[in-house]
Amino acid sequence: MSASFTELPAPGKLNLFLHVLGRRADGYHELQTVFRLIERADRIRIAPRDDGELRFSGVFGADNLCLRAARLLKQQTSSRLGADIELEKRLPVGGGLGGGSSDAATVLLALNRLWKLRLARDELQQLGAKLGADVPVFIFGRNALGEGIGEHLTALELGAAWYLVLTPQVAVSTKEIFARALTGESKRLTIPPFFPGRGRNDLEAVVTARYPEVAAQLAWLRVRCPQARMTGSGACVFAEFDTEAEARAIQSQMPHGMDGFVAQGLDRHPLYDWAK
Repeated sequence: MSASFTELPAPGKLNLFLHVLGRRADGYHELQTVFRLIERADRIRIAPRDDGELRFSGVFGADNLCLRAARLLKQQTSSRLGADIELEKRLPVGGGLGGGSSDAATVLLALNRLWKLRLARDELQQLGAKLGADVPVFIFGRNALGEGIGEHLTALELGAAWYLVLTPQVAVSTKEIFARALTGESKRLTIPPFFPGRGRNDLEAVVTARYPEVAAQLAWLRVRCPQARMTGSGACVFAEFDTEAEARAIQSQMPHGMDGFVAQGLDRHPLYDWAK
């Protein structure tokens, strides 16, 4: 049966820029991006089971990424153990903050320790890539330059920052947006170092043309912070500030019906030391 639960964070990320450089022969897009981890996080509660069963409770069904991550790890390692997994969502679904990918990464990191598997960080990253292109960065556990489809990661040291993130209540299809993305509009940047405000999000024009609510909230934020941009394939948009007070001052101006949160940028994933 199961042991006691351990509660763990699954932090979100922001894409400080996202360049779509071209379409690859395998149908994926060649990207260049900077991933910034933020303190806003889903919560995973997990307990090992000695009967081999994998059980999940949360907002998603049986095919959620948490359970898929646990099944993949069990299959790859032939572990006879199981787990009870509970998910509390605090990151918006389909918002470009990487919530589902982060949930999967936290499950892999947690079960690697709780099942005493001793897989190295790069082995866990390779498993994570089978679940989604954003999973590896959360296992990598540091702010990073992402290339390829986002899985080739180079650690970056980023300055302290706070973010106001607006969360338009629309569901954006990542697959649809990438299918419509223009390639070759942006050039590859030479990084490091990375300076705030460099680059742009090449998916922004496609999303704002199809989702008026995203366009309206981005426009509202840009009036107050010209370097505001969208993260990932949307729908969330954000602006960076030096202090929490500056971010909350803009948050206090949000009109009725606009949702968002303020979060501090992280240097490392809270579970960074759970992998070697």
